[in-house]
Amino acid sequence: MSALKRLGLKVPDSSNPHYSDRQSQTRDTFSFKWSKRDTYESAASKANSQRWLFERYCRNNPELLDQWLAGERRIILDAGCGSGYSALLFFGEHLHHHDYLGIDISDAINIARERFREAGYPGEFLQVSLTELPLPDASVDLIFSEGVLHHTDSTEASLKKLARHLKPGGRFLFYVYAKKAVIREFTDDYIRRQLQPLSDAEAWKALEALTKLGKALGELQVELQVPEDIPFLGIKQGTFDLQRFFYWHICKMYYRPEYTLDEMNHVNFDWFRPLNCHRHTPEEIKKWCAEAGLAIESLNIQEAGITVVAVKE
Repeated sequence: MSALKRLGLKVPDSSNPHYSDRQSQTRDTFSFKWSKRDTYESAASKANSQRWLFERYCRNNPELLDQWLAGERRIILDAGCGSGYSALLFFGEHLHHHDYLGIDISDAINIARERFREAGYPGEFLQVSLTELPLPDASVDLIFSEGVLHHTDSTEASLKKLARHLKPGGRFLFYVYAKKAVIREFTDDYIRRQLQPLSDAEAWKALEALTKLGKALGELQVELQVPEDIPFLGIKQGTFDLQRFFYWHICKMYYRPEYTLDEMNHVNFDWFRPLNCHRHTPEEIKKWCAEAGLAIESLNIQEAGITVVAVKE
């Protein structure tokens, strides 16, 4: 039986959705981004993304996912599935043994359906906002929301709304952006505002110059020594690759030597283009989880973001 049938879910009427201007712009951004399949489907891109998923959620131990999905057939809700990119990399063969439901606010839902079909995995998809999902409370076994909650109007409200759909003992796996150093925070928002009047295609093109600079810095392979902590700028003492120093403290300019320019630009576009792009502290996430009745099982805090595995109490 499919996830939709098991949940008794009726397809919602999305002919006249009411979204904020920021949410509508963010929705259109991801429709555009995920349509550019050649910018994220290389072997290098998928291998790096899969490695990072298992590092953050499973502490590099894929058997943890096996344990979470052991036993009876589960309902997996992918809240903000995009093109199905992360779900395919993370769940893989488990998709044959459980009922997967991907939801997304954007037209990327059609690409997800196509990519699942190409990969030979079953799955069902709905184009709907995760805050308007007509699911019963306590009806889902596992919720996966990889890099999505911070792209809604309110990360807190979205987290709490989704948590209501989780069965007691079910797991909520999610990742949200962490707050960055002072200059980096300012630069990120400044660039985001500069891109706002542009079309998605124009914004993609405008970011190429930034991506090329990140590539040039990375190819220098120069190290920088920071002699002392600078607390008021969020800069710590230590030795940094020059590109990574710029990346974490000045401006996001993604670089990986095995990526093409378009693949790196894809990552930068993902960051700078959506107007809804909230960043959070671990303290905020802990508080919201507690208020949502979620007991944190694993909290992976990195400079990029905060990854949570939580269990519904």
